[in-house]
Amino acid sequence: MKRAVAAVLLVLLSLLVHSNAEEEAFDVRQHLSTVCRYGVVKGIADSSFVPSKIPNGCTPIHLNLVARHGTRSPTKKRIKELDNFATHLEVLLREAEEQNLSLEKLPGWLKGWKSPWKGKLKGGELIIQGEDELYDLGIRTRARFPNLFNDDYHPDVYAIKATQVPRASASAVAFGMGLFSGKGRLGPGRHRAFAVTSESRASDTKLRFHDCCQNYKAFKKSQEPAVDKLKEPVYDEITSGLRRRYRLNFTRQDTTSLWFLCKQEASLLNIVDQACALFSPSEVSLLEWTDDLEAFILKGYGKSINYRMGVPLLEDVVQSMEQAIKAEEEKHAPGSYEKARLRFAHAETVIPFSCLLGLFLDGSEFEKIQREQALPHPPKPPQKRNWRGHTVAPFGGNNMLVLYSCPANTSNKHFVQVLHNENPIPMPGCDGTDFCPLDVFKERIVAPHLKHDYNSVCNVKLEQQEQKPVASKLSQLFRWMFSLGNGDKSSLDEL
Repeated sequence: MKRAVAAVLLVLLSLLVHSNAEEEAFDVRQHLSTVCRYGVVKGIADSSFVPSKIPNGCTPIHLNLVARHGTRSPTKKRIKELDNFATHLEVLLREAEEQNLSLEKLPGWLKGWKSPWKGKLKGGELIIQGEDELYDLGIRTRARFPNLFNDDYHPDVYAIKATQVPRASASAVAFGMGLFSGKGRLGPGRHRAFAVTSESRASDTKLRFHDCCQNYKAFKKSQEPAVDKLKEPVYDEITSGLRRRYRLNFTRQDTTSLWFLCKQEASLLNIVDQACALFSPSEVSLLEWTDDLEAFILKGYGKSINYRMGVPLLEDVVQSMEQAIKAEEEKHAPGSYEKARLRFAHAETVIPFSCLLGLFLDGSEFEKIQREQALPHPPKPPQKRNWRGHTVAPFGGNNMLVLYSCPANTSNKHFVQVLHNENPIPMPGCDGTDFCPLDVFKERIVAPHLKHDYNSVCNVKLEQQEQKPVASKLSQLFRWMFSLGNGDKSSLDEL
C-alpha cells in the first residue's frame, strides 16, 4: 500500500515539474502571430526538413527578395484604441471599489495604467529595433552571397524597390545601409548613397496589389464579420476567465485591447510580465490562433483571390530570372546587368506571395489550391498546424528566390532555391525540395497562376467574368484606368 501511494506521489510530482518546465519554456514573444520580432522567430524552422545540398559548381547568378518592413510602432488607430481602454479600465476599477470587491489578485500595474503611446499623434513608423532587423539582414545577405554583391553599386545592378508607405521605404534604406556598408566614403561606416524607387499607391500592382484590387477589397469587407464570428467563442471564453481571476467586469473588447497591448509590449518594449502575464500560456496560444486564422482567411489560402492578385509580383520575379539567364548566355560584362531585385513591403505582400509559391502546405493541399479548391482552416490548439503567423510573416519576414547556374554535366542548367526567413523551405510543387529545376518551378508553381490575368481577377465583376469569359481588352484597360483615377484610399492600418 505504501509503495502504491509513493508511486502515485512520484507521478504527481513529475507531472508538476513537467508542467512548470513547460510554462518556463513558453516564450510569449514567439506566440504573437505576425507581430513577432524577426530576431525572436527567424530561427524557427521545420526541424524534420533536410535542406538540399547545392551541387558542386552551381553558383548564384541572381537574387529576388520580397520582405516585410521591420518592427513598427502602433498605428494612430490602435493608439486611440489603447487610450480608450485606459479610460474604460478606470471605470471598471471605480465600479469594483464601489461594490467593495476584493482586488487583491489584480496586478498593481493595472491601477492607474496609461498607454505607453499616450499623447502620440502619429504612428506606424519603423522603430529602432526594426531598423536593426533590416540592417542586419542586409549584412547577412551580402555575407551569404558574396559573388552576387561584389560589383560596384548601380541601381540597374541592384534594384531596390519599396511601397510608398514610409515604414517600407525606411526598411529598404536600413537594408541597403547594411548591404553596402563599407563600400562607400560617407562617414565612419563608409556608407554610400543608393536609390529606392516606389510606384504610386494607386497603381502599385506588384507590391500593393491589395490596395488596387477592387474584388479583393469587396471580398475582405464581406468576410470580416464572419471571421469575427469564428473568433468570438475564444474571446468569450478568455474574457470569462479574466473576470473570474481579476474580479473586473471585462468585456470582449477589453480582451481584444489587452491582447493587442500584450503583443505591442512584448514585441516593441520586450515587456512580458504585464499584459501578457494576464493570460495563461494556453490562452495565449488560442489568441495567437485567432490571429493566424484571420490571416489565413483574409490574406492567405482562405480564398484564391488573396494570392491570385499577387500574380504581377510573381511575373516580375520570373522575368528578372529570365533576364539574368539571358545576360549570362550573352556573356554581358560585369556591372552591366541586374544581379538582385530587392523589394520591401507589407504582410499583405509577403503572405500572398508565399501562397503563390505553395509554402506551408503538404502535397495534397498544394494539389487542392492548384484546382482552386478550398483548404480547411488551421486547426485549433492544441492540435499542430503549419500555418503560423510568426513564421509566415513576422516583422522583417522575407522570401528569397536564388537563381543558380550549374555546370553542363548536371541534370539541369538553372535551379531556384527558396529561402523563407533565410531558411531553406520545402516547395510541395517541386516534390518537397527547396532546390528546384527552373523549368519545373515555372511549369508546376508559376504557370498555373499565370492563366489568371490581374485585371480580370481584381477589377472585372465576378458575375461578368462568368457571363463574358472573353472580355474586350480595350474596355478592361479603360475600366482599370478609371479605377486608378478614383484613387480609392485604403486604411493605412495594414500590417
